[in-house]
Amino acid sequence: MSRRILIIDDEENIRRVTRLTLQAAGYEVGEAGDGERGLEAFGDGSDWDAVLLDQRMPGIDGLETLRQIKERQPSAHVIMSTAYASIELAVDAMKLGATDFVRKPMTPEILRNAVLAALSKQPSISEATAPPSKEGSAGPPIQIITMNGFTILDSEGARQEPNERRFTVKSPTGSEHEVLVQIDEEAVGYVERMTRRRLSAESSFWTSQAQRLLSDYLWQEGKVPPTRTLIIKDVDRDELPIAARWQTS
Repeated sequence: MSRRILIIDDEENIRRVTRLTLQAAGYEVGEAGDGERGLEAFGDGSDWDAVLLDQRMPGIDGLETLRQIKERQPSAHVIMSTAYASIELAVDAMKLGATDFVRKPMTPEILRNAVLAALSKQPSISEATAPPSKEGSAGPPIQIITMNGFTILDSEGARQEPNERRFTVKSPTGSEHEVLVQIDEEAVGYVERMTRRRLSAESSFWTSQAQRLLSDYLWQEGKVPPTRTLIIKDVDRDELPIAARWQTS
């Protein structure tokens, strides 16, 4: 029996292209033009194997639609899509129970991979833990976050230098790759000059920055870094107030 996918998107041309792509891959597809009609079509969720949900829609937006879908069916596989993304929005979506977060416009390959990855996952209520808050709390870092069908996990127990963070990236096809994020001393020095406090490379602040850099890369490029290495060379100015308040253990 074909797997059934529900598309909820207010752009008719996006729905059409998405529907044709998924039908060509052997899926049965339903459509809804906004959140309210999407919820009507979703019902109790028993007729659908996954939902592809747009974030920006008139009326009920994507996050609220997601919240209501998960209230009705906590195990629903929901893939959020948007052209206006941030890591914070992705984390908010996954805290509400989204299975994945993909960037528009997406290639047919990314779309198929994201759906395949979502359908292969075990049901879960949340795919991500909360990131450090804007108040600078040094709470637990994100352990799992999914972007464009890729899942990022901390490489627990992996030996690393103070200026390194290692992550395991699982691709939509199931293959795993270790990615190293290095923290350049110039970035550490820049934060120290701008905030007048030193957050050494061992600080959890840099773990957060490493997660952000890797997530941004997967979001923008849709692939694992070819060299399996990324370098934090600078810090966004918007991150400096967070660094200034960051709690060190």
